[in-house]
Amino acid sequence: MNIKKMSVLFALIVASMMIKAQSITGDWKGTLSVQGVNLELIFHIAGDDGNLTGTLDVPLQGATGIPVDGVAFADNQLKLKVTAAQIVYNGTLQGDSVVGNYEQAGMSLPLTLKRFESKLPGNPALVTTEEELKELAALDKGEYKYSVADYFARPNASSFQLSPNGKYLSYKEKDGLKNHVYIKEIATGKVIRAIEEKEEPIKGYGWINDERLFYAMDNGGNENYHIYAADIDGKNALDLTPFEGVKAGILSLLKEQKDYIIVLLNKDNPQIFEPYKLNVVTGDLEKLYENTDPANPIQGYDFDKDGNLRAYTKMVNGVEMELYYKNGETGVFELKKKTPWDDSFGIIAFNYTTPDPDDAYVATNLDGDKSRIVLYDLKNNREIKEVFANAQYDVSDMGLSRKRNYEIDYFSYEGEKSEIIPVSALYKAIDEGVKKNFPGKIYGIADYDDDENTFLIILQSDKLYGTYYEYDVKTKQFALLYDLMPQLKEEDMAEMRPITFKSRDGLTIHGYITLPKEALQGKKVPMVVNPHGGPQGIRDSWGFNPETQLFASRGYATLQVNFRISGGYGKEFLRAGFKQIGRKVMDDVEDGVRYAIAQGWADESKIAIYGGSHGGYATLMGLVKTPDLYTCGVDYVGVSNIETFFSSFPEYWKPMTEMVKQIWYDLDNPEEKAIAREASPVYQIDKIVKPVYVVQGANDPRVNINESDQIVTALRAKGLDVPYMVKYNEGHGFYREENRMDFYATMLGFLAKYLK
Repeated sequence: MNIKKMSVLFALIVASMMIKAQSITGDWKGTLSVQGVNLELIFHIAGDDGNLTGTLDVPLQGATGIPVDGVAFADNQLKLKVTAAQIVYNGTLQGDSVVGNYEQAGMSLPLTLKRFESKLPGNPALVTTEEELKELAALDKGEYKYSVADYFARPNASSFQLSPNGKYLSYKEKDGLKNHVYIKEIATGKVIRAIEEKEEPIKGYGWINDERLFYAMDNGGNENYHIYAADIDGKNALDLTPFEGVKAGILSLLKEQKDYIIVLLNKDNPQIFEPYKLNVVTGDLEKLYENTDPANPIQGYDFDKDGNLRAYTKMVNGVEMELYYKNGETGVFELKKKTPWDDSFGIIAFNYTTPDPDDAYVATNLDGDKSRIVLYDLKNNREIKEVFANAQYDVSDMGLSRKRNYEIDYFSYEGEKSEIIPVSALYKAIDEGVKKNFPGKIYGIADYDDDENTFLIILQSDKLYGTYYEYDVKTKQFALLYDLMPQLKEEDMAEMRPITFKSRDGLTIHGYITLPKEALQGKKVPMVVNPHGGPQGIRDSWGFNPETQLFASRGYATLQVNFRISGGYGKEFLRAGFKQIGRKVMDDVEDGVRYAIAQGWADESKIAIYGGSHGGYATLMGLVKTPDLYTCGVDYVGVSNIETFFSSFPEYWKPMTEMVKQIWYDLDNPEEKAIAREASPVYQIDKIVKPVYVVQGANDPRVNINESDQIVTALRAKGLDVPYMVKYNEGHGFYREENRMDFYATMLGFLAKYLK
């Protein structure tokens, strides 16, 4: 055979192989039936010049992107291997199906895979390429002492907790990009891995009792959390809430019933949540109360320490709250309070120090502007006495000691800084010790054992990320446990300074400015304006902020304004922002910018605006309302169109639609709908003339990816520079370390392009 004929034959063979490879590439879905549970498996097979690769998703377990390290296809026979999970699949291609057998750890089950189209959320064609984003990040040039990773790589160890008996210390420890949970036996120093983080990040964990831990995960940031449990040696791991499309949350750990917790699930109706008593060993569920009226749902449940439902709060017509309290004699829940939703009357804890079972500590602002804490007789619907209040700020938290017969330990509130007001002798000793040994720091109680022998104290300041100390109650001594970010030296960090100014219509507005050293030396510096999310009831706080410190390391000041509608300043300040989102709320932000310029801190020709969620919306509205004030903006998971934002609410937000209408705008009212259009950036594209960087999590259940797609499409149509980052394994904000660092690296490049 001559060389030419051989070449033609070889080409035909290669083409034949590629045709076969292409016939198997794509997305394949099948369902395993395992011990009465239907487990959906999704294989994604991709081909490149005949070389096949694959990944596996197991939605019920919240696992996506598991590498398939062996993909072979020849003569219509498909073989898939996931070595790490001991999975082997062999099947025969028959049209749009693969009929075969699934084997794992000695188990063999029939499995038929069917071809389907796996569609990425949003419009992937809009997304800026990885190469272009790397080019953007490269614009952050300079000799800087600290990198993005120094601020945003997770600590090597974190989330320290004590077991109830005080014998064990638990913590999360890094392993590459994973953060596993470890248990250290304090007496021996022996350490074991209790929970292994796999494809999905562990979003939170804690002790249920001395033998068992819980942990929570969702799927790609969709916020449909599952609650899992495992023994402290890692055995007997169990998905306690194995329900697809259901959001689970822990309401109460029943200290008096060690194998039980109370969880909330929207299992029977996605719009409403009901309480269940959950056995953390067997997974058995018992519904404790029915939430039967989706139009007027129960929004909060108050259980006592023994797991008895004593009260619940019902939302009526979307805008009123009704508190029902159980009559101990008749067992009937009786209406005690009916208030507008933005008034507060909430049970903090039942009072177990009195023979009267109907006494409780309540946070309320019904007879004033600020929330205060009172002792209240729920049966007779009367206030017994005020126990704590602050004239300037809302008070809503307190601590009680289970060991010391529920003695009051402290009250807390947030003013310019976080404030703890100690009451008990124990907390007065802790408070005195912190102030003496760590002046200028704020502190929090991270954990303590049931016998109150050891406390874990976390210290922080505007220049200190966080340091854990063990406090010995008997000796009153502090011992360093762990410095979360030892690479960040306090002397190199920037000052976060509380500020106060008057809005143009006379309101007192609070906030913070983080100032790089150049600003302290009298130089006007570029500034990043950072409106917070929410917007209602949320506020910015004093303390270490990795974002503002990162910006300061590049020479930028950061302004954070607690504009009207922010939380903690009383209900009148909150209400002053209703139906003013995108309008007077933005005036407050602008007034803060003018204040910073007047103080000589900011170079008015180099001001950027950046925020997430409502802050992303405020970024776009800032560029609409005051286009000459800002040089550029960064919109992170932000709303661009109030109409489409409302229409894409997750199911469990829909009962609150009327409340949202009071906060934002009532689209059923023609006048307010017109205002909402004026306050929707996507309808004001002609006013946006500055570059915008848009960043989105593809699985965001709160701000749908369509919000970002809309604004990117519209802004690019008029020729603006609009880089667009989408992460397909994230939701409302980026949780994964690698994604966060990608985001901040590219944002620094974007800011450098327009501020330097």
